[in-house]
Amino acid sequence: MEEFMHRINIKGGILSPSELQRIIMYAEDLGLETFHFGSRQDIIFPSKDSKGNVVSEHQLFNTDFFAPETEQNISCSYVSIDIFNSTVWLRGTTYLYILEQFRYKPKLKINISDPQQQMVSLFSGDLNFIASTNEDYWYLFLKLPGWEEVFYPVLIFTWDIAKVAQEIEKIYQKVNNVDELFQFLNESIDTNNRVIEKALNVSFKPFPYYEGMNKMGINQYWLGLYWRNNKYDLKFLKALCEFCIEYRIGKICLTPWKSFVIKGIPKECKLPLEKLLGQFGINVRHSALELNWHLPVASQKALDLKKFLVMNFDQNDISTYGMTFTISIRRNQKRYFTSVVIEENKAPEAIKDFVIRPTYNVLYAKKFDPNTRNYIVYAQDIDQMDLPAILLELTKAYFQNLGEGDEESFAGISVKNEKTEIEVFQCKNCQTIYDPSIGDLVSNILAGTEFEDLPETYQCALCESSKDSFEKMTLEIV
Repeated sequence: MEEFMHRINIKGGILSPSELQRIIMYAEDLGLETFHFGSRQDIIFPSKDSKGNVVSEHQLFNTDFFAPETEQNISCSYVSIDIFNSTVWLRGTTYLYILEQFRYKPKLKINISDPQQQMVSLFSGDLNFIASTNEDYWYLFLKLPGWEEVFYPVLIFTWDIAKVAQEIEKIYQKVNNVDELFQFLNESIDTNNRVIEKALNVSFKPFPYYEGMNKMGINQYWLGLYWRNNKYDLKFLKALCEFCIEYRIGKICLTPWKSFVIKGIPKECKLPLEKLLGQFGINVRHSALELNWHLPVASQKALDLKKFLVMNFDQNDISTYGMTFTISIRRNQKRYFTSVVIEENKAPEAIKDFVIRPTYNVLYAKKFDPNTRNYIVYAQDIDQMDLPAILLELTKAYFQNLGEGDEESFAGISVKNEKTEIEVFQCKNCQTIYDPSIGDLVSNILAGTEFEDLPETYQCALCESSKDSFEKMTLEIV
C-alpha cells in the first residue's frame, strides 16, 4: 500500500532533468530498478526492491531524502499549459513564480489549477486555488479538515497565494468559520484581494488524450509517456534525462495520472528522441481506454481489475472518450476526481477468515463531471463479472447526455454544502439502480422515462428480474 512507501514531493510536479537524475541515482544506490509516480505529482519508491529486500533496511537508506508523512505536495496544472486549453492570462512562468514563493513545507494539500484544463483536479486539495477570468486573481475553495466546504469570500492575488496558504495553515484550527478566517488574515498580512464579481462556473470538457509525440506550436513537440503498471524503468529514465540535458530541454512534468510529460522538444530533436524510445522498446500509443484510470499505487488487485475491465471494453468496442475512472481500494476515500468510481466493499468481519470474491459499488459524478464533487450511487454489491455490464450502461448514458447543461456543471459560491436527494428504483435481487434521469440504454429506455411509464415487460438490465422486483428508494448525493 502507498502509505508504507517512501515519497519524494516534487513541487508542482515540475523538475529538471538533473533533479530527476539525482533521484534516479539514489534509487539505484538502494538497489531499485523501478519507481512509481503518485497521484499528487510526486515520486514514490517501493518498499522492497526486485529481490524482495526491504529498502528502508539498506545501509544507504536516508530518511532525510524523503518527505515526512505529514508533509504534503503542491499539485498544479503547469503540466497542461501550452498543450491543452488554458485561461487566457495564465503562463507557465506564473506557475513557476507561485511555486517559488512557497518557502515552507505544507501540511495541507494545496492545488493550484486552471479550470480550463482537465488533467489536474480543481477540488482534491485542502486549499484549492482556481484561476478566475480576472488576470492574476484566483478563487480559493477550502476543504479544510473538520470544516464545511466553502469558498473564501474574495479573490486571491497571484503574488499572495503562498503567504495566504501559510497563514491559513497556522490559524485554521483556531477559528470557527470562514468569516473569522477572513478577518484574521486581513489583520495579520497585507494582501491585494479583489471582490468576487462572478461566481466560479466550470463547464464540462472531455478528458484529453495525453500520451505520445504531439505538435506544440510551429517548431516544437511535446511527449507524454505512460506505463500501465506504474513501474518506471530507471535505465530508460536515466537515458531520457541525458537526452534532455544534451538538447537543453529544461523541464519534466509529472501528471496526477501517474505519467509524465516533456514539453518544448525542438523539431530537430524529434527523430533522435523517437530512436531513443525505440531502442528501449517504449510504447507511446496505448489505447485511450487505458489512460483515463486512477489506481492506488502498487495495488496488484486494482491493476488486475482495471485490465479485466479495459479488456472487456476493448473486446466489445466500447468508447470511453472523455470519461475517467477510479478504482478505490482504500476505505472512506472521498476526494475522487473521476467520472465513475468503482469502490471495493470491505468483507464482513464474520467471514474475514474465508476467501471470498470481493463485491463493488459503482458511483458516478453528477452529469459525469468530477468538478461537481457530487457522486451518486448507481449500483451496490456488484460481483466483478457483472461490472462490465454496469459500466456499459453508464458509458451509454454519458454519451447520451454529453453536452447537455454544461453551463450548470459548477456554479455559485455557497457557504454551506447542501445535500440533494433523488428518487430511484432498486432491484431487490442484484441492487441495480434504475435512475429515471439516466434511463436504461441497454433496454432502449430513454433518459427522463419515469419508472411508472416503463412497460410491464421491463426487466432488470443486469439480472433480468421483472419490473415488480424494483423498490422505490431515496439516494443522497454525497
